[in-house]
Amino acid sequence: MEAQREIFWQIPFGWVVYLLAALVVVALVWALSRRAKLWKLGRPENRLDKLGERIRSFIFLAIVDLIFHRRFLRDPYPGIMHFLIFAGFALLLLGALMDFVSHYVVEFMHGNVYLAFSFLNDLGGVLALVGVLLALFRRYVQRPERLDNLLDDAVVLGLLFFILLTGFIVEGLRMAVANPPAEWARWSFLGFAFFQAFRGADLSWYQALWWFHMVLAMGTLIYACLVFSKLSHILVSPLNIFLRSLRPKGALVPLLNLEEMETFGAGKLEDLTWKQLFDLDACTRCGRCSDNCPANLSGKPLNPKLVNEKLKELMVARAEPPRFASWWLKKQRPKEEKELLGEVLSEEEVWACTTCRACEEACPVFVEHIDRMVELRRNLVMERGSLPETAMEALRGIEQRGHPWRGARFTRTDWAEELGIKELSEADGDFEILYWVGCTEALEDRSRQIASAMGRILQAAGVRFAILGTEETCCGDPARRLGNEYLFQILAQQNIENLKKYGVKKIVTACPHCFNVLKNEYPQFGGDFEVVHHTQYLAELIRSGRLKLRRNLAERVTYHDSCYLGRYNDIYDEPRWVLKQLAGAEPVEMRRHRAKAFCCGGGGGRMWIEETGTRISYLRLEEAIAVRAGILATACPFCLQMFDDAVKAKEVEEVLRPLDIAELVAQAISG
Repeated sequence: MEAQREIFWQIPFGWVVYLLAALVVVALVWALSRRAKLWKLGRPENRLDKLGERIRSFIFLAIVDLIFHRRFLRDPYPGIMHFLIFAGFALLLLGALMDFVSHYVVEFMHGNVYLAFSFLNDLGGVLALVGVLLALFRRYVQRPERLDNLLDDAVVLGLLFFILLTGFIVEGLRMAVANPPAEWARWSFLGFAFFQAFRGADLSWYQALWWFHMVLAMGTLIYACLVFSKLSHILVSPLNIFLRSLRPKGALVPLLNLEEMETFGAGKLEDLTWKQLFDLDACTRCGRCSDNCPANLSGKPLNPKLVNEKLKELMVARAEPPRFASWWLKKQRPKEEKELLGEVLSEEEVWACTTCRACEEACPVFVEHIDRMVELRRNLVMERGSLPETAMEALRGIEQRGHPWRGARFTRTDWAEELGIKELSEADGDFEILYWVGCTEALEDRSRQIASAMGRILQAAGVRFAILGTEETCCGDPARRLGNEYLFQILAQQNIENLKKYGVKKIVTACPHCFNVLKNEYPQFGGDFEVVHHTQYLAELIRSGRLKLRRNLAERVTYHDSCYLGRYNDIYDEPRWVLKQLAGAEPVEMRRHRAKAFCCGGGGGRMWIEETGTRISYLRLEEAIAVRAGILATACPFCLQMFDDAVKAKEVEEVLRPLDIAELVAQAISG
């Protein structure tokens, strides 16, 4: 083993290695400083708040998402491919680090320790080589639609392949020169295989290829820095995870001091925050967001990955060319910069988003798409007054009537009067909970049945409850998601004041959109209440024995996860538990469920925007029919309405019935 180590020091001009390493460091600092100038084009934003929590959560996510590849492995082939590359290079870097420490700090690389690291080094190289080959096969043979093969992808994969291959050949030549005992050499199993082929090679071959391998490796790192290539994600993506938002997933960033603001939302690149620009470099163009976006999959003009790429292209166009390439790059730059809204991104793209968070849930590097999309909407609505006519009517209805439903045939209390339910003004403080009904359940014909079912359930369980009734107004979710932050804040402050007036402590609601706003966004304006979704409360009533179920469902049931209940608030188990009590068995799962559940198409204000292309609800309905369920259970009035319309349009009423969980529970206590 000592003889093998001495071979290295026969490499001439060893000082050049240190020079190349210094060049890599200089190139990295230069690249980051240039890139930081682009990120600083954006507005200031504090992403170093709650540092202790940020560090703790980063350590957790680094373990589950970076080391164990939780998000990557949801998609098996590319997940395994990426894990092999990651694990392989991690082992190679660990070996290099230990060798450095052993040589310059404390000598320990001998005996069994040396043999163990020889084995791990070769294992790492093999894993990485297999991963690179799988990546090449995926990109250039399988060629999935979500991948766009740029020259940089081919260059990076090609360089990695030749670095790994030449590394093993160098190892084999080193053995051929040193001629170590076979029982030692076999620990470097792949290098030993090359050694068998290169027996008798002389030192000059080893020295020549060693230099080629070293220059190739260092050159790859310098290339990555100079062009900020895809390899930059090794540094930028983990940093993006560390800098991710610590707000509740369901809370948008509020616009503070609205009266003093000169512009609203993002109408140009500088209106985005520096972190939103940083996201663009963290994006690895893997296409997972696009593969999970209901708008993209249903033929709408929105593709989240392409949005990132278009914005990144706009950002990079702002970079001042380096002096050594100034003349050439200035010739390539467009003469006129494109407008962010209208040229780079169309309004149709912005309005196609359902804010379902499927893109963010799928993204392995935690790119924050939704905040950026809402900022674009805020500019369109509050700055330009440009939005679809039907959305404008909904916002006008909220302003004038306190709800978005045009031509509603009912009042907010019609359903409650039939059951003798008290309003808060009549309860004299004698109530356990406030049942927040919501506009859709109170006023939309089909969804009113959810409110009636909940009223009967609460009465049967002996719950002392009341409703706001005529004093209830829209929670503001449609206004905020459609971009009218001013209207949302008026509604929020009005509702918070009203709830505090009556001393409300606990709120139960059947609408995930109301639930999310009341729970996650009202605290931004001083409205801190205990907010419970009706599926959680139903589970609580059943477990405590306050609610007795008298019969089971005989039909096969599947459950649809509402985006604002599941991905936004991680409520997956309680609805399924309640359904299990009703049916005597777990509900059958659709192909996409829980965190990967497909959207109904009604979120983000899309309930009030005419849909083009294939309806998202039709695609989800097909998944429910595919599992041969008789009942499609929902936990959201938007979802129920979307699926009820889809069932009628597809004329499959005899095959599948959409019903809210509250309706199913109400049937079980009345039979």
